[in-house]
Amino acid sequence: MSVNKEVKKITTNTLQKMKASGEKISMITAYDYSFAKIFDEAGIDIILVGDSASNVMAGHETTLPITLDQMIYHAQSVVRGIQRCLIVVDMPFGTYQGNSKEALSSAIKIMKETGGHSVKLEGGVEVVESIKRIVSAGVPVMGHLGLTPQSIYKFGTYTVRAKEEEEAAKLKADALLLQEAGCFAIVLEKIPATLAKEVSESLHIPTIGIGAGGDCDGQVLVMHDMLGINTEFKPRFLRQYLNIAEQVTGAVQQYIKDVKNKDFPNEKEQY
Repeated sequence: MSVNKEVKKITTNTLQKMKASGEKISMITAYDYSFAKIFDEAGIDIILVGDSASNVMAGHETTLPITLDQMIYHAQSVVRGIQRCLIVVDMPFGTYQGNSKEALSSAIKIMKETGGHSVKLEGGVEVVESIKRIVSAGVPVMGHLGLTPQSIYKFGTYTVRAKEEEEAAKLKADALLLQEAGCFAIVLEKIPATLAKEVSESLHIPTIGIGAGGDCDGQVLVMHDMLGINTEFKPRFLRQYLNIAEQVTGAVQQYIKDVKNKDFPNEKEQY
């Protein structure tokens, strides 16, 4: 029997057991009550309240503009919709970099105001002090290495990270540092599959991949990408499971037609 099916609630401890038993971890993003409820009831292990809300919910070009209060609003909505899965809330750009005291107060604000279970922040050695401080206050932290979208202006591109030996060596060292600092899991984004395998095997905490191959301990996708709501985004790592944009367009066009033709509402649909 799978670890997922044995437990009433998914915790960081459950994820540890899943890695130990070789059971893969499923993670998806959500930003509102209704989708969170559907995903939780479908049996997802983790919901990430992603700062990708900046892109898919608010229409910004990058994840940088979203604020702490906006992330808290999305996380509150998600938490109300779930019974069982683990909630991870992204700490937005500017709420933890360079100041571990500010990082701690941001994390505490998220936990107190949302009812979420953990936070996620991007980076390696640069943010280790912030991670240690947050973990020491009893807040679980998920790390994030490889392509870190909050640093997009530093990278200048969304291409695959850590292809060169030097960056790969830093990523491996950073992963161990994050584990030592107390992270319960690490997202590995857009790095070579062989490197992701090596890192996953070197850690006792789970890795969650996005564009990092099948040897990570779990996988994450943005709901708008995998459900085909956002149709412009088609990277190699994305598998689109639905085409909601197409179905919704058809439904709305039919509704418009029915209203124009006076077919809706009919006699059964009125009082």
